[in-house]
Amino acid sequence: MQIEETKLSGCFLVTPDVHKDGRGYFMETYRQSWTDALGKFTGDFVQDNQSFSHYGTIRGLHFQRGEHAQAKWVRVLFGKILDVAVDLRSDSTTYGQYIAMELSAVKHNQLWIPKGFAHGFSVLSETAAVCYKCDAYYNKEAESGIHPLDHSLNIDWGIPTAKQRISPKDLALPLFNDFTG
Repeated sequence: MQIEETKLSGCFLVTPDVHKDGRGYFMETYRQSWTDALGKFTGDFVQDNQSFSHYGTIRGLHFQRGEHAQAKWVRVLFGKILDVAVDLRSDSTTYGQYIAMELSAVKHNQLWIPKGFAHGFSVLSETAAVCYKCDAYYNKEAESGIHPLDHSLNIDWGIPTAKQRISPKDLALPLFNDFTG
């Protein structure tokens, strides 16, 4: 297993060992000792989320506020996505910066996103299924987000404008400069 820290402190790209033979492959997709090694995980995962989306879909940028903030362990079951994390930690040297990492079922790579980040992804393949573990339960009152097309963040989602599929709810999210953490 390989763990690589991204340019955002606390976010890690994790690539598990994949054992292949004529029957297919086997891999461990999560092991608590991996998150222990990251030194940022303080609890157990309590919720798994899964989505299925078509090419051009952009989901996010979402996060939970306050005591309901969630750390996430993101992986792709099939297809390919561009996974995005935006640093919302006001005391961080990378506050307001983001990473965009291609995750795919072929590469088997995963992204660890600690609390204090907004998260989203775009679907680069015809379809994709994404699964992510969370260390806190979803709480509707703590739900928040940032407009995925915010020009101050200038995220290249890898999808031509005419092909982007974004929910009205996400298009109504506030801009990053209007965010108050």
